[in-house]
Amino acid sequence: MSDLEELRALVREIIRDILPNGTPVTETVNLSTDEDLAAFVARLIDLDPDQREQVRSGRKRFRLAAPRPAPQAPAQAATQVATQAAPGASPVRRIERGAVTEAVVNQAARAGERLVLGRAAVLTPLARDRARASGVRIEKER
Repeated sequence: MSDLEELRALVREIIRDILPNGTPVTETVNLSTDEDLAAFVARLIDLDPDQREQVRSGRKRFRLAAPRPAPQAPAQAATQVATQAAPGASPVRRIERGAVTEAVVNQAARAGERLVLGRAAVLTPLARDRARASGVRIEKER
């Protein structure tokens, strides 16, 4: 474990000790089909009483995963980023793996996009600074 990860774990432990109900846990769910929705509802119905109380009290929250685009021809792929976002929201650029550099953040800033990083993606310190300076939102999936 790196020093940063150890520090984060220590901060989480302190917050858990200080806050009476702990920090809320957010789970990302993918509900892209009727079957996904049915499975999620069935899972909620089967929760034990403690888990139900966590959902009711807001200690357990759910967030929708970004929609996965359907495979398209190369000519249509360029318009996919712009059409993923809801009206009035920023388009999304997903990066599943690799290093996210300052150049990627600059491209996102020019396009008005927000970045969603997959578990295998790593944000460089310079890219983080550039994102702050240019107002690019970055979300890391857990």
